[in-house]
Amino acid sequence: MSAALEAALARWPGAQSYRPGDSAALNAEILALMRSGRKRASCEAWSVFEEGGEALPEVGRVDLALDWQGRPALALRTTEVLRLRFGEMSEAMVAEQGEFADLADWRRGYEAYLTRSGRFARDVEMMFERFELVEDLAGW
Repeated sequence: MSAALEAALARWPGAQSYRPGDSAALNAEILALMRSGRKRASCEAWSVFEEGGEALPEVGRVDLALDWQGRPALALRTTEVLRLRFGEMSEAMVAEQGEFADLADWRRGYEAYLTRSGRFARDVEMMFERFELVEDLAGW
């Protein structure tokens, strides 16, 4: 663990860290959208959390989004966590995620993403998280 990540975790006791996206390019795109305020929500297959791959977001907790190299990039506070099925995602929820043109685009993108990780099914349960930017950690 880097000194910067240790310092960020010490600053926000109880924070979890995670690296958004499944490639360096997607990670950079997501972090830029979060930084700009355009991305205020995210989602993931619920099974990722049940299997212990990541800690489930908790309302009120500040977590750390990492860049592709594992350095702290952003501190984000969770404001809401919902559990829904893939087909229950709405246009409004997609808009909050910032990186999709519309619901059809989200479905194509997430079907591809979930297929790459072996988690796709038409009724897969999803975690939908709303969050707010607490601090930009660029340069830590």
